[in-house]
Amino acid sequence: MTAMPNALLAAGVPAPDFTLHATPDQTLSLQELRGAPVVLVFYPADWSAVCGDELVVFNQALPLIRKQGGVVLGISVDSAWCHQAFAKDRNLHFDLLADFEPKGAISRLYGAYDEVHGCSKRALFVIDGRGAIAWSYLSPTAINPGADGVLDALDQLAKETP
Repeated sequence: MTAMPNALLAAGVPAPDFTLHATPDQTLSLQELRGAPVVLVFYPADWSAVCGDELVVFNQALPLIRKQGGVVLGISVDSAWCHQAFAKDRNLHFDLLADFEPKGAISRLYGAYDEVHGCSKRALFVIDGRGAIAWSYLSPTAINPGADGVLDALDQLAKETP
């Protein structure tokens, strides 16, 4: 494994591949989605108020994201079981991936792990179809960043891709 970044990965950097649990018995790899834009939504915890609000915003933005060919993945250090209950409670229509064991390993690779609190930071990434980070943003933990930056990044990608 390579050295862990201490800053959020920036545009132009290859997105580290990963395989995480989407359900207790199914995994999803970033590489499986190559060819389409991927939105990674790193967030601290399933049942926190701000995280719930943020993920509902992305759920509401899904039609706009899918119109650009995009896929949304939520990622936190919570377990796949916790994610299933939370997604059902909030009626989410995208995968929540468990960066559970080893705890925060993928968040660390992206520079999106909060060592002090032991959870993912609130960070957003748009990955282009070739697997490079096209846009990234770190939000203060207590602030819901919304989906506007992601939508703008997807629009920009669409303009750049023939």
